[in-house]
This record gives sequence, structure tokens and C-alpha cells, in this order.
Amino acid sequence: PRKRRHLRRRYARVLGDHATFRQAVQIGGLPWASMVRHKIAAQAEALDRIGQPSERLRRLLTAVRSGDPDNREAQAAQAYWPLLMGRDFRRDRGADGVNAMLNYGYAVLRAATARAIVSAGLHPSLSVHHRSGGDALALADDLMEPFRPTVDLIVHRLVAEGLTCVENAREDLVSCLSADFPTRNGATPLSQVLVRLAQSLARSFLDRKLKLDFPSRPLPDEMGEPEHA
Repeated sequence: PRKRRHLRRRYARVLGDHATFRQAVQIGGLPWASMVRHKIAAQAEALDRIGQPSERLRRLLTAVRSGDPDNREAQAAQAYWPLLMGRDFRRDRGADGVNAMLNYGYAVLRAATARAIVSAGLHPSLSVHHRSGGDALALADDLMEPFRPTVDLIVHRLVAEGLTCVENAREDLVSCLSADFPTRNGATPLSQVLVRLAQSLARSFLDRKLKLDFPSRPLPDEMGEPEHA
């Protein structure tokens, strides 16, 4: 559409290369701090939903500074995973079972985030935090972070139902993109939430004023309970 082409030309002038992009993201504090805060908030709510204590994560949430120089994100993860998946769980991208299910869900989320970024006129290889190192989807890695706990909760439910195999969980994991988040425009599926977030990031760069469009709550109102044969 003509409007989208016009926006892309405007973004290209402002964000013509990675150095200019990096300079632009200094607006009003790095967007990365906002991503981390929303991710930790979602992790805390996920723990609340399964009846686990979330106090430590909520304390870390209030301590996140611009750019997260204290790495509160990692500290939150150390507290989060044992409470969500059990004391013996270790997040391992190369492992099977629960880890493989998480990997698949995150891949679905990453691909949808990349599509949202492109539709907003931005380039997915540029980033606000993750160093690209030749990674074509570095910005997707940034923007997907607050929504990982949506995938985590789906995996938690599947494990509770006795599923630990990706082949039997794919439909449920893909369904994360249809999960409705409460927003100022009413219930909105995650796929569209990602588009609005990417668009708001692009506008923030152009206006040099950070104003990201996040949902009203960090997790969907209902995760859905698909039936299994």
C-alpha cells in the first residue's frame, strides 16, 4: 500500500544504517529496559497463575535501569525457571523434551515478530540490544522477549497434561499467536500485538520520543485449553 511505502521511505532516512539506528534508540532511555520490564512482569504473572511466589521477580522488575546494565533479566530467569518447571529443570537449547517444546514455541514467536517488524517498515537485522553478528533477525529477538512467558505457560500446561514431545505439541504452540491480550483497542491476538509494538517502535525512532504500544496486561486473559486425542 502507498502509505506503507511512504513510511518505509521515512524510516529508511532515519534508520539508514546500524550506527544511525543505535543512535536513534537512545531516545528517552533505551527501549531494551522497557522490554525487560515487560518480560519480567509477564514472568511474575505466569508464576502467579500457577500458584508460585513471584515476589522476587517483582522486586527485580522495579530495579531495571536503562539498558539493564545490572542484568536483571538474567537474575529474573534464575528465579523463574525452577519455580515454573521444577527445581531440576535446566534451560538447554540443545536438549529434548520440555526444552525442545520451548524452542519450537519461541521459533513460532520469533517468525511472527520478524513479520511484524517488516510490516512496520523496519529491518529485522537491526536491533536495540541483541548484537546481530550476522543474525538476520536480531530485532525480532529484542521485540519477542516480553512474550516468551506466553509460550512458557503453554508448555507448562502441556507438561502437566503429560506431553513432552514437540510432534504432539505443535498445534498448541502455534496457537500462542492467536492468544488474545487485553489492549486499549480491546482483545487483540498476539500476532497483531506484535505488529502494533513494531509500529510504535518505528514511530518512537522518528519522533525521538519513546512510546511503545504494549498490551494492558503482560499475558493473555485466557491461554486456551485445546483437547488432545
